Amino acid sequence: MQEAQKIRVLVVDDSSVMRRIIATALRKNAALEVAGYATNGLQAIDRVRELKPDVVTLDIEMPELDGLSALREIRKHNATVPIIMFSTLTHRGAQATVMALTAGATDYVCKPGSGSGSMDQAFLVLESELIPKIIGLAARALRRKTASIGPLPAAAPVVGRALSMRSPAVSAWAPSQLPPLGVQRPVGAIVVGVSTGGPMALKQLFGALSAPLHVPIFIVQHMPATFTSLLAARLTAVGLVTVKEADHGEMALPGVAYMAPGGQHLALTGNASTRVLMTLSADAPRNSCRPSVDVLFESAAHIYGDALLALILTGMGSDGLHGCQAVKARSGQVIVQDEESSVVWGMPGTVVQHGLADRVLPLDKIAEELTFRTRPRRTTTALL
Repeated sequence: MQEAQKIRVLVVDDSSVMRRIIATALRKNAALEVAGYATNGLQAIDRVRELKPDVVTLDIEMPELDGLSALREIRKHNATVPIIMFSTLTHRGAQATVMALTAGATDYVCKPGSGSGSMDQAFLVLESELIPKIIGLAARALRRKTASIGPLPAAAPVVGRALSMRSPAVSAWAPSQLPPLGVQRPVGAIVVGVSTGGPMALKQLFGALSAPLHVPIFIVQHMPATFTSLLAARLTAVGLVTVKEADHGEMALPGVAYMAPGGQHLALTGNASTRVLMTLSADAPRNSCRPSVDVLFESAAHIYGDALLALILTGMGSDGLHGCQAVKARSGQVIVQDEESSVVWGMPGTVVQHGLADRVLPLDKIAEELTFRTRPRRTTTALL
């Protein structure tokens, strides 16, 4: 039997100690191999062209050319190779990471310490966070590459019922084939759940909105503290909607987007017809996540009922599944990002698998859909 091809990883870091730690962690996994090394951004650009790796790990702070500048150059000639940024948990590191994630980086990992006393912790971080991301992103890239070799078989559009993740019909959907939602109920609020690939997806979504929406938007993006406030500021800068971190006890206002702070659950209380308040908590993680999409969606479903519109964007795992079930149980509706435009179709794909998606759309069509769904309804008065 032919041995499975290994995932080739290009390691880019100016620290010889960190390169050695990363390489050792990669070699412990039989599915991975080190394709090569680079010690600065200029070398990284050349190595990507020469070695054609399956995944790149890219340090941010490097001499000659930093990781953010290297990322932008790599993306000019290679838009698909997964690039995982290494960042520090400092404000400066978080700021650079958010800029990278909205400039084309696929994901990030907070850089472990490289001192002798923290070696075990460094390997733990790499094995629990970096390795799964490399494997998941490489598998996604391989499926896309395989699909591009030949045309996919024609398939009828399927909306709102369970599908296998391996079904060719999933990738064959075209937005023009999808029927409009049968019932256009007024929307009172939008909740958004997103993870891997989220910063870039959110940047594209908010950048495409031609005006603030007439309802509040609540967002859970899986990120640590500091990162979420910087991402909110970045999203405000690229679009016409004010995006901010939610504050405990704050009242929700239409036209504003509220992001759950990293490390805290965001839930809603109150009454949709009077006022809705946001509450933050450090309760136990759900689905290993805090903030959790499920926590937000379940509380929002209780408040808004059939006036709630839930949106699941790209992300690993299944956080948001139970939340979407709660939304549907109260007659709310669910829109899901399609597989082709998702960096990872874990969260959206799981919702589709369970038959919860009312509509599956490519990312570049979602802003238009949200604008249409939240437009003010005109009332007509019969002439006497």
